[in-house]
Amino acid sequence: MTEKRKCVFAGSFDPPTLGHKTLVETALQMFDEVVVAVMVNPLKTPYFTTEERKEMLALDMGDPRVKIIDFEGTVAELLKRENTKIYLRGIRNGVDLDFENANFYASRKLDPELTAVYLPCPQELLHVSSSIVRNSLHFKTPIDEYVSEKVKAYIEKRTPTKEN
Repeated sequence: MTEKRKCVFAGSFDPPTLGHKTLVETALQMFDEVVVAVMVNPLKTPYFTTEERKEMLALDMGDPRVKIIDFEGTVAELLKRENTKIYLRGIRNGVDLDFENANFYASRKLDPELTAVYLPCPQELLHVSSSIVRNSLHFKTPIDEYVSEKVKAYIEKRTPTKEN
């Protein structure tokens, strides 16, 4: 029996965007399982709760090969817990690459076997980010081109708990 290929895609997903959805769909072409981890940083106050972010991800990730979790700790600890060395990251531009490389080398000091897999963002989604969605929500402008219809409907039903 061959070993199952598994990767971890971690982030804040505040909220999940079409870019996140597309990245997971691409990863499912290469991996048997994708663990999508909502990272909890006690030093940050997210716009959406951890549970809300997990619920929105579940709306977009209908494939049974996607496991959605939350995690507070380092990426190295998360990969160890999930029994994989493969850390999936999306790259939109050179700024993302610089940021991801810095994080990769810091994480590699904690786990020398960690392997990062960088996937480029589709050109039509280069402008999409969770920050843009939060700004759009704050200024009450459309979010249609940034999130899926399911996530948009979820957000529209929710009353924001805070303004960022």
